[in-house]
Amino acid sequence: MWGFIFDLDGVITDTAKYHYLAWKTIADELEIPFTEEINERLKGVSREKSFEIILEVGNRLDMKSEERAKWCEKKNKLYVDYIKQMKKDEVLPGVRVFLEKIRKGGDCIALGSASKNSKLILERLELQKAFDVIVDGTMVTKAKPDPEVFLQGAKKMHINPENCIVFEDSTAGIEAAHKGGMKTVGIGDAKILRKADGVIAGFEGWTPEKIVEEVLFCVK
Repeated sequence: MWGFIFDLDGVITDTAKYHYLAWKTIADELEIPFTEEINERLKGVSREKSFEIILEVGNRLDMKSEERAKWCEKKNKLYVDYIKQMKKDEVLPGVRVFLEKIRKGGDCIALGSASKNSKLILERLELQKAFDVIVDGTMVTKAKPDPEVFLQGAKKMHINPENCIVFEDSTAGIEAAHKGGMKTVGIGDAKILRKADGVIAGFEGWTPEKIVEEVLFCVK
């Protein structure tokens, strides 16, 4: 039996655009430059760590923890206002069918996300019942590339890490999965995700069996 673990942002749905808009608002107010390149560094990491990266760019690491917390809370409010408007059709192409095929095959499905709003997002997407296990930012203390979120997912599924396959769109997530002893499938650009065991552009046309045979073990 396999355990399939999915990141949320950029894998199940594209909330990255909402993170970008919210973080850009915060950076603009702090008069810190914020580009797509900087935003790429925030993928897969916690809200607090993301803000630290922004402060580093702006040479503002001396900001006190109380003030940091206020800015992080403001960012979250902006982000939540965006995701409350999400529709169920914002699930990325092929994801629903892929999850259904895993379910029919009898394997386990977990969410392993740094997002503290994952349950709200899954509710908006009508995907709450698609996962056997949900581990998110409200349940872990260490951000990716630490493997905590994935190791918790494996433990809750009662599956050994070496029998888990993690789907990720970030380099931090790929690194975290490997540190946890898991196999990885990158979703997106193969050049960016070159450290993954295999990379696909998206889930359309893929089955769990094809992922295992053709992407991970190269059986044609």
